[in-house]
Amino acid sequence: MPDLNDKLYTAQQVRQQDHCAIHEIGISGYELMKRAGRAVIDHIHDHYLADRYPSARHWLVLCGPGNNGGDGYVVATLAAKAGIDVTLCSMVDTALLKGDAALALNDWQDSGGKVLPWPLSGEATYDLAVDALLGTGIDREVGGAYRIAIEFLNKLNCPIVAVDIPSGLNADTGCVMGCAVRAHSSVTFVGKKRGMYTADGPDICGSIYFNDLSIPAEAAAAITNAGRLVGIDRLPAWLPGRQRNSHKGSFGHVLGVGGIEGMSGAIRLCGEAALRSGAGRVTLATDPVHAALINLSRPELMVRPVACADDLLTALNDADIIAAGPGLGRSGWSESLFKACLDAKATLVVDADGLNLLAEHRYSLAQDKWRDNWILTPHPAEAARLLDCQVVDIQQDRVSAAQTIASRYRAVVVLKGCGSVIASPDGQYAICPLGNPGMATAGSGDVLTGIIAALLGQGVGCYEAALAGVVAHAHAGDLAAREVGETALIAGDIIAQLPAVWMTAEGSPR
Repeated sequence: MPDLNDKLYTAQQVRQQDHCAIHEIGISGYELMKRAGRAVIDHIHDHYLADRYPSARHWLVLCGPGNNGGDGYVVATLAAKAGIDVTLCSMVDTALLKGDAALALNDWQDSGGKVLPWPLSGEATYDLAVDALLGTGIDREVGGAYRIAIEFLNKLNCPIVAVDIPSGLNADTGCVMGCAVRAHSSVTFVGKKRGMYTADGPDICGSIYFNDLSIPAEAAAAITNAGRLVGIDRLPAWLPGRQRNSHKGSFGHVLGVGGIEGMSGAIRLCGEAALRSGAGRVTLATDPVHAALINLSRPELMVRPVACADDLLTALNDADIIAAGPGLGRSGWSESLFKACLDAKATLVVDADGLNLLAEHRYSLAQDKWRDNWILTPHPAEAARLLDCQVVDIQQDRVSAAQTIASRYRAVVVLKGCGSVIASPDGQYAICPLGNPGMATAGSGDVLTGIIAALLGQGVGCYEAALAGVVAHAHAGDLAAREVGETALIAGDIIAQLPAVWMTAEGSPR
């Protein structure tokens, strides 16, 4: 059974859990605040007061007006009791604080702590700063004094630890709301916020540490539409086992369709990735001009030259899985092949120019082409074409964009990018936090298409194949980056690491 700590929530869903913990389970709000402060102190002790920062004895704690600021007062109180020299600055008149935040302020002052008003002198230096300004409630662009305070924090020459979430980051979308604190680490509470793991979230949050504040699982029981954070630990559960009494037909026949003249590399990468991910057979249907050359360095690939859609029909009928789009182009040849793929009964993975052709012809295609056995794998620009909007609209809410495409096209969707989002037509979604910027290179998406197609051919369902494919692809990219670095990484390096990924998932010795 999945770990509840792998669930992803919106800010409202986290507030719902807070409410349940306080009003139904009976944990006081101030008790939760004290637990949050203790979690931050423990994190700082473990990661900043050891060998790397042995002299981190002067901290700045910058507090806002709400419960996030209250958490900051608790952090300051605990730190001062431990002998830390704490400078605490409040963005608001502390006489205006109410509820649990006021209780935290009183504890700080009762312990002898002082509150400095904003703005602070720019001359002071700090060994560590704690961002307790805004928390998860932000839904508009940051301005005024808070913008200046965020810019002040970002200019400090010391580590910054964010309380719950970096100020200025939208907890639901992962977008920066005008400006945001660029934290070295973030200690988040109660439930993992989905915006921390996609779009700008990973760059802004730094290392993320989660603490559930010991709230019983029943607080989240009523939330049925949470997302899932998926990582390499889940891969063995998705990988199908192999019976000893098997043959190549047991593991699927993948047909890759693409590779217009001058674009043979894309379909070649897709095909080898499918082979390296367990497909029993892989055939590449491609332009006749290079069909005889495409498998010279990988003879295990079968190649079929196709001059027109009629040349493709036999291969389509023989395939278990079709991967359409890598290097397909957008010519008349491309369009005819893609329409033939849509007419086929086999499960379909659509990528690259297949997605562009789908976007161009979506109004002329019969509704029965919106099948229930296909996966679409757009990057943000392709997603924008599918929804007839701008890329910025996609990136402003990647989860909602993926869910909209999934619903509109009745497809499982992989919205690629930082924190790839996987969504199904029934509303499920997941985010993969793995991967690195080096994977933003030509052919990387073609490799992902081949991986997913191979998993489908081995009997994995569409949503699970998308999840497993994204995780395996991202983990292979991370392994490749360790070998060659991010700058030099190319798509073939990702394929080269797939055996290690699958061996780990199988539990095989390395």
